[in-house]
Amino acid sequence: MSSPQKLTEALSGGVSAFLPCHNEEGNVERVVRAVVHTLEGLHVPFEVIVVDDGSTDRTAEVVRRLAGEDPRVRLVSHPRNLGYGAALRTGFSASRYPWIFFTDGDGQFDPQDLSRLLPHAAYADLVVGYRLRRQDPPHRRLFGWLWNLLVRTWFGVRVRDVDCAFKLLRKEMVDGLPLRATGAFLSTELLCRAAARGARVVEVGVPHYPRRWGRQSGGRPDVVVRAFVELWRLHRELRVRRD
Repeated sequence: MSSPQKLTEALSGGVSAFLPCHNEEGNVERVVRAVVHTLEGLHVPFEVIVVDDGSTDRTAEVVRRLAGEDPRVRLVSHPRNLGYGAALRTGFSASRYPWIFFTDGDGQFDPQDLSRLLPHAAYADLVVGYRLRRQDPPHRRLFGWLWNLLVRTWFGVRVRDVDCAFKLLRKEMVDGLPLRATGAFLSTELLCRAAARGARVVEVGVPHYPRRWGRQSGGRPDVVVRAFVELWRLHRELRVRRD
């Protein structure tokens, strides 16, 4: 655990927070305001970026209004829906500060729980959340358990929840990774590639809340199939490198 002085020094360069969103008009304002409030308490430079992944609702309109009220908020939009992985890559490339925090714009995490991750920033490269009492349908929880088991078996990544959308990362570490996934697999790819390069990873439990508005898309059969294909490709690539 780091001292308050070491934590302040670690974060002094600033924090970029980004939220991948797709059709989250009923959630995004509440989440953006909560992230701004949380980061204001750190007394460091920060920005909040909303990556609108081709939403067909009023998500972009809501964020434009928020950005007009607060210059620390900005919108980056995809012209069409490119997938969760593409939204994450856009968020990483748009981030300007030395630390990157990301969480989804659906409101299933409380941005104030960033305080659980921050004490580890002085010595870790990635501080990743794992969902306490995951608030998802049974089939998604089962898929998540099997997915994490497979990732631990193939890649030796000893975390409980590789896809948890609540992560604090050193930007310099992310910038050096050849991330290629376009779908939901990118969060897993990030951890696997970082671990293969010796990144220091700390995992911290964070509460998970039911979705208040809208619906999830991550459990669709096409999303699941694409994730498994990308997982196999990464396994084959890293195995060839080791051999």
